[in-house]
Amino acid sequence: MHRLSRRSVNTLLRYGAHRRRDAVSAAAASAGSPNFNESGAERDASGRWYSVLTTVSSTGPVSTKSLKLGNMIPSGKRFESTASDIQTPEAPVEKYEYQAEVSRLMDLIVNSLYSNKEVFLRELISNASDALDKLRFLSVTEPQLLEGAPELDIRIQTDQENGIITLTDSGIGMTHQEIVDSLGTIAHSGTAKFLKALKDSKDAGTDSNLIGQFGVGFYSAFLVADKVVVSTKSPKSDKQYVWEGEANSSSYIIREETDPEKFIPRGTSIQLHLKRDDKGFAHPERIERLVKNYSQFVSFPIYTWQEKGYTKEVEVDEDPAEAKKDGTDDNVEKKKKTKKVVEKYWDWELTNETQPIWLRNPKEVTTEEYNEFYKKTFNEYLEPLASSHFTTEGEVEFRSILYVPAITPMGKEDIVNPKTKNIRLYVKRVFISDDFDGELFPRYLSFVKGVVDSNDLPLNVSREILQESRIVRIMRKRLVRKAFDMILGISVSENREDYEKFWENFGKHLKLGCIEDRENHKRLAPLLRFFSSQSEEEMISLDEYVENMKPDQKDIYYIAADSVTSAKNTPFLEKLYEKDLEVLFLVDPIDEVAVTNLKSYKEKNFVDISKEDLDIGDKNEEKEKEMKQEFGHICDWMKKRLGDKVASVQISNRLKTSPCVLVSGKFGWSANMERLMKAQTVGDSSSLDFMRSRRVFEINPEHPIIQTLNAACKSNGEDEEALRAIDLLYDTALISSGFTPESPSQLGGKIYEMMNMALSNKWSTEQPAFNMHSSQTPEAEIVAEPQPTLEAEVVEPVETTSQK
Repeated sequence: MHRLSRRSVNTLLRYGAHRRRDAVSAAAASAGSPNFNESGAERDASGRWYSVLTTVSSTGPVSTKSLKLGNMIPSGKRFESTASDIQTPEAPVEKYEYQAEVSRLMDLIVNSLYSNKEVFLRELISNASDALDKLRFLSVTEPQLLEGAPELDIRIQTDQENGIITLTDSGIGMTHQEIVDSLGTIAHSGTAKFLKALKDSKDAGTDSNLIGQFGVGFYSAFLVADKVVVSTKSPKSDKQYVWEGEANSSSYIIREETDPEKFIPRGTSIQLHLKRDDKGFAHPERIERLVKNYSQFVSFPIYTWQEKGYTKEVEVDEDPAEAKKDGTDDNVEKKKKTKKVVEKYWDWELTNETQPIWLRNPKEVTTEEYNEFYKKTFNEYLEPLASSHFTTEGEVEFRSILYVPAITPMGKEDIVNPKTKNIRLYVKRVFISDDFDGELFPRYLSFVKGVVDSNDLPLNVSREILQESRIVRIMRKRLVRKAFDMILGISVSENREDYEKFWENFGKHLKLGCIEDRENHKRLAPLLRFFSSQSEEEMISLDEYVENMKPDQKDIYYIAADSVTSAKNTPFLEKLYEKDLEVLFLVDPIDEVAVTNLKSYKEKNFVDISKEDLDIGDKNEEKEKEMKQEFGHICDWMKKRLGDKVASVQISNRLKTSPCVLVSGKFGWSANMERLMKAQTVGDSSSLDFMRSRRVFEINPEHPIIQTLNAACKSNGEDEEALRAIDLLYDTALISSGFTPESPSQLGGKIYEMMNMALSNKWSTEQPAFNMHSSQTPEAEIVAEPQPTLEAEVVEPVETTSQK
């Protein structure tokens, strides 16, 4: 049953009541039934009422066809049927074409489409290249088109004083009608029209070098010019025409060229009258730089009008006074003085290289040519560590050359910023952009440099933004794969120093990839390098670690610390040293995060030896049971003393010489990670408290200190000295395990107290003036050492006399 929405009913009820009555009457007359009530409903023989919007028979409503309402106004009530056979005439349909305000459209194209004014020259050169390509294609079947000017080139001349740039090509040119269609119609692409004609013919796909596709590139000239004059001559026409347009005008003029001095044999000449603020573009050196940056690899030669000079010697007139001073005879012929001067002149200079290196066969390009291209393109002075030249065909076709630099850029060690200018994107050999935000390469591979050239990339109209699409994603995946192959080639090369140099400069980038790119973990893991307990001086790969694993070793062990020295002296390594198990040292702040994201390598799990439940393959359940029975009470006693500081106290299976150690929870932060998170400027203290909450205090039952405390626990569990020893053990374990004590001064006081107790009366016979605590020795307990007996000596008195 069809229902009208409340919004539709309310809208329809806005009409007058008389229109509703008219509609009901018309429906009733059409149905031909006399049984209607005042509300416009019909009654059957049984007395049941139906909507007039339903055709009835003797047995009730039959037809349920959709109704074209027209002006009929249904009420807001719900009926059992809303269908009818009533047909109303359709309203006439009017068709309009979109209108555009030309001046506003031109303003949008000039001021809103392009973000950089420099691209005007790129667009005009691309148009000229298309004109030359069209001529070259048509001349195959019509060779007479090349008569009069067989050379196909582009020439750019500047007038710096008057602020004029003239760009001339010897291409196909335009007839009068083509001028109107191409220049007079915005967004009409002559190149796109030409390509469509090719596709419709048998020659489809014969010419894929044409660049234009949007039909707005010509108007980029108004970015820098307030007036543009186009003079063009087509070999299909005997006349040469001139098109003139201004930036702020919605009209243009076309006239026939009558000045013989301005006649050209064939092609198009575009003259830009630059704006006052943009006359700097008329400088010859700037034009040359723009051509080399954007259009260096266009198929046709580009000549620019440059000032040149050569050195020559000219005679110098000698001063008569100096000649008299020399005293030489006038009749004697003397050698004339000369000087070197630079004679300047203007001439055409080839600016671009017509054959890009990436379009050549890789077998024909030497290593020296690759290195020279790298240095010239990216302004580098060192040769790259590796290069890769490849062509991808199939769903996406593109050519590329990738390089791995020898060193990181000076002062640019921030790997977080994904925006680099290391990848230069070309479309049909025309430079598009080198400013990407991770579209072609992930940020951890942002150090890779190279060029990418494709014919079918999805660009926006300004050719500056690479649009997100399936093609881009496929291209990105293949570029990343080639980059990994190139880096892997460095790692397996015979020269081990090359990869050591690479790892020193870009190792952090690959570790970042372990965090961000889960899809490429299998490619990233073999490239990682770490120090280890058996290789403290030279880094090893994970493959080397797996090869050195013990036959019964199931996991890859690692410890995170701030240095190799700290890592190798940690108490967590004692039992592993004894069993000769190799442990990786993660000494870089990003190492631990990278490894935890990898999780495993070649079906071997990464295990942090500083966390609880460590299994090193020597479990003895009977021995563990005996230990728990013997030392279970001391664990409970220590847990009671330490309280919430630890989650539990357990018997350790990783200690050999240390009395105790503090391990992290299985799913919490390690001591190293806790230290790093505390150092974060914007760290979250709430998450810090949560992640560090679980700590397990492990004791070594074979150590004398633990055995002494075990005896104290059995004899007198409330002994103050024993309880203070537990506190000192915990604080010491904090430091030796890599944690930071909560109160360093309090820990220092405990250490001083223990030193005082250990050193008291050791070298001095006198009792110290004070003790640090109330545990002073009573005087009654002090036993004086026996002194030797002295014998008295009797001295006789002697009488003395005084002398005056």
